[in-house]
Amino acid sequence: MPPSHLRPFAHRRRRGVTLTLIALVITACLPGSTSIANAQTSARTPSSGVELLQRMHDRYAKTWYHSLSFTQSTEVHLPNDSVVRQTWWETASVPGYLRIRRLADDDRNVSIYRKDSLYTRRNGGPWQGRKLRNDLLVLGFDVYRQPVDTSALVLREEGYNLDVVSEGTWDGRPVWVVGARSGDSTTPQFWIDKERLVYVHSIMRGIRDTTKTATVTFGDYAPLAGGWISRDVSIEEGGKLLQREMYRDIKANIDAPPAIFDPAQIP
Repeated sequence: MPPSHLRPFAHRRRRGVTLTLIALVITACLPGSTSIANAQTSARTPSSGVELLQRMHDRYAKTWYHSLSFTQSTEVHLPNDSVVRQTWWETASVPGYLRIRRLADDDRNVSIYRKDSLYTRRNGGPWQGRKLRNDLLVLGFDVYRQPVDTSALVLREEGYNLDVVSEGTWDGRPVWVVGARSGDSTTPQFWIDKERLVYVHSIMRGIRDTTKTATVTFGDYAPLAGGWISRDVSIEEGGKLLQREMYRDIKANIDAPPAIFDPAQIP
């Protein structure tokens, strides 16, 4: 997940993309009538985005991993068509916490998300903090380990209309579309895979150019600790690639003590 100083267009409320790390999980259906009931519930159109968030939460609340780490290969495509390539090391505690180490696996250049705030340090200097949520962290995995009302509040504040749900297809798979009706390709919206109940795609206002439309896509899913992880994330604007993130060395349920997400405890 790119830090603001390398990708300033990526950390803006309601139109920023903060994709760093998105963990996608799935659990096995229970046998017998329970699995049938689950299938019937999944097939029925949700009455609202809140109901869909509830389905997502209920599907994975007992199985979602509580922490995660991985190494990220990042390509940032600049306006002059040059490409910056870097390696980042990331650790998350679910819900609400993410540490991003850049350039080296140490704390000289690091960004930390703590619930509704972002703290950044450059070259071992002082910390700088500001209020900023990462709505894609909520959609990607916080939703499975926090109250549904909390997720809904954040997503509404980030500009998604949870009263509108429609249907669509993404990468050959049926999806629920929250925030826009069928055929609307400009209103802020997020797409959820119907079967897996995981986040796959977003449409939002432009990131560099607000007259254009930006998209975020999560692909190359793989099983992880009883769930899913997307290993390839792309961000586009006006059909042009802005950033690509590829994850490796992925580990779940690691030791991630609170101190590593607290700037006051990092020398």
